[in-house]
Amino acid sequence: MNGFALFRLPYQQTCTWLEGPVQEFLSCAELNGQSGFVVAPFQVATDQPILLIHPEESQQLSTEKPAFWTDEPFCLHLSTPDRQVLRNDSDQGISANRSYYHIDFANFHAQLQSGEFQKIVLARCSEEPKADDVSPFELFQRACQNYPRLFIALVFTPQSGLWLTATPEILLEGQGHTWKTIALAGTMKLTEEEAQQDVPAVSWSIKNIQEQRFVATYITECLEQFTNDFSEEGPYTARAANLVHLRSDFHFTLDSNERIGNLLATLHPTPAVCGLPKRQTYQFITRNEHTPRRYYSGFMGMLQPTGDTHLYVSLRCMEIGPSAYRLYAGGGLLKDSVEEQEWQETEAKLETMRRCIATRKTSTF
Repeated sequence: MNGFALFRLPYQQTCTWLEGPVQEFLSCAELNGQSGFVVAPFQVATDQPILLIHPEESQQLSTEKPAFWTDEPFCLHLSTPDRQVLRNDSDQGISANRSYYHIDFANFHAQLQSGEFQKIVLARCSEEPKADDVSPFELFQRACQNYPRLFIALVFTPQSGLWLTATPEILLEGQGHTWKTIALAGTMKLTEEEAQQDVPAVSWSIKNIQEQRFVATYITECLEQFTNDFSEEGPYTARAANLVHLRSDFHFTLDSNERIGNLLATLHPTPAVCGLPKRQTYQFITRNEHTPRRYYSGFMGMLQPTGDTHLYVSLRCMEIGPSAYRLYAGGGLLKDSVEEQEWQETEAKLETMRRCIATRKTSTF
């Protein structure tokens, strides 16, 4: 069975539809020399592989709803395979219950206080029942209207199920020998007054500044393994819906694009979704986090080593099931993190997807 992707790049007025067979991989390095739409999980496993949709059909469409976006072709994709892939609503560990977060926070934070980790990211999932029969294409259109600055994608494969994401974080972007990645960390929710400003003036805490610096230093160390020609711009305040983040842009050149998969394996997962030291925090997260992340905090987008590549970290996303939406969010913890503040940060991040499922018309950010 084929998979499909419908996606829109930031600030664009058109979107791309593509459909084709899905190939599975068990490491990012296997993406060397490959082209297509990538859907990668946080933790790669045999039952949760990296997926590559090879486009056999593609179209450029307006983000305004055309006749093409009907429920009929969507239902052909979503019937039995989707219900097999998506888990039961009562699965253990899939809960927004505050007590689960309390347990996880205490466990994760103890590792920071003992000096085991410099930073670790704690994620959670909020399950929202479907109140109406809204087409996923309608949800995609709402996301495009609400979030012009973000990468928006609606993606289905038989292996992953159906996901909608609206994310600000570039993992890898470029073409030819010219490439770009970013360090995005630190989060603040805008007030109503600040939200009316295109680039609001905010004051960043030492915790947020330190968190972003960890990510930027890590990316510098990654790039040094592949190139000597790179530069960093920032950090600066970047807007993402009703949130702002600290961002640095890294521009670099590659003599050859034959090892893009190896570069992705080095970058992913970044400390922005994992922690430091990377290997140790990754192992701790996969063993101890209550909520299986699945394809949240992985990455997705077009991979074209000889063309135009746009890969984004899968943040602010949700898994669309037969009877419920599963919304995912996380936040970086440091030694001085406070549980209630971190919980509220995840609530603010979950609001990105909640705005899409709650109403047909929301404010534009």
